[in-house]
Amino acid sequence: MSDIGDWFRSIPAITRYWFAATVAVPLVGKLGLISPAYLFLWPEAFLYRFQIWRPITATFYFPVGPGTGFLYLVNLYFLYQYSTRLETGAFDGRPADYLFMLLFNWICIVITGLAMDMQLLMIPLIMSVLYVWAQLNRDMIVSFWFGTRFKACYLPWVILGFNYIIGGSVINELIGNLVGHLYFFLMFRYPMDLGGRNFLSTPQFLRGGVSGFGVPPASMRRAADQNGGGGRHNWGQGFRLGDQ
Repeated sequence: MSDIGDWFRSIPAITRYWFAATVAVPLVGKLGLISPAYLFLWPEAFLYRFQIWRPITATFYFPVGPGTGFLYLVNLYFLYQYSTRLETGAFDGRPADYLFMLLFNWICIVITGLAMDMQLLMIPLIMSVLYVWAQLNRDMIVSFWFGTRFKACYLPWVILGFNYIIGGSVINELIGNLVGHLYFFLMFRYPMDLGGRNFLSTPQFLRGGVSGFGVPPASMRRAADQNGGGGRHNWGQGFRLGDQ
């Protein structure tokens, strides 16, 4: 048990809490401690019965059973793997920025879920994070099942196809990829590559007054200044917010 505890404590903080909630909430529903009917995102219950917890529980809940257990475990692995990589890589030392990304993606997914009557939001949020990681490391060669190797930028779409094979649907994965693309475009591509204005910035209440949160690295700012705000970044080489 100590080995499991050490492993769990080694997970970066935000990913650790997210991972724990994604294990605990389905377990609570599975054991019948809370009826799963109260854990789904039902627009009518949220909007007209003021059951305001539903967008939160729907983010962590997944109905685990004989037909869904493998899909759940695969996506739990994706959560651990790619959230950890982002939190300790591009967002290393900047938890406020990472939390803001999760909140932005989550809000977009909740709005989409209410509009499209999506009752479960776990997979879309995980896929949105995976998409951002894949774009920030787009030329990295990754390995997938059966020894297949390809560039990271294709990974979200390969997983979309993989989840379709084992789960029979692509809506959750597609929404996650689109939301991840929206964040990546507004936060990185548009202001840093295309010279546009920065529409997204980490709110002060998340920064907690800590210097440097949400600030592009000096090398990126110098490149933008030298090119009149339109400096291009070689995304294929990967990107780390803390690099100087």
